[in-house]
Parts: sequence; C-alpha cells; structure tokens
Amino acid sequence: MKALSPEKIEKELTALDGWKLEDDKLKKQFTFPDFKQALAFMLQVGFEAEAQVHHPEWFNVYNRVEIALSTHDAGGKVTEKDIKLAKTIEVIANA
Repeated sequence: MKALSPEKIEKELTALDGWKLEDDKLKKQFTFPDFKQALAFMLQVGFEAEAQVHHPEWFNVYNRVEIALSTHDAGGKVTEKDIKLAKTIEVIANA
C-alpha cells in the first residue's frame, strides 16, 4: 500500500468536512447527544471498518468519539484506504 502525497491528502480533505491531517493521520472528533448515540455510531463504523479490512484508532468518552486513520502497511502513513474509510464514516455520521 502506497502512502499518499501531502498534496493528494490536502485535496481529499476538501471533501471531508472537519477532518485534518495531524501526526501522519487523518483525524476528526465527533460529538453526539449522549453515550448511547456515540456507541451506536462506533458500532456502525466498526462493522464498516471490518468489511473494508481497515480498522480505526479511536477514543471514546461519554458522547465524544475521536478517530484517527492511518495504514500500518504504509508505515503509519495516510493511504487511499484511509480516505475511503473516512468517507464511509462521514456517511454514517450524517445518516
């Protein structure tokens, strides 16, 4: 898996509302009305991530979910797999 160039990542980020590149990872924080909705979101993302065979690094406290995406096979850099999963996560978050 090949890491994306910084220019390609910046271009892709224009279509990913609220996502940013930080520490060679795509990152975003999601906030929900309560823990139950945050957990439901994580469950949906988990099933999609498993289907894509690409798993996020994430952190949850109550109604907040922080997600970081990078590809281990590319040395922890951002690849097309990360962009694809970020787009999928956006669809779930906006459903």
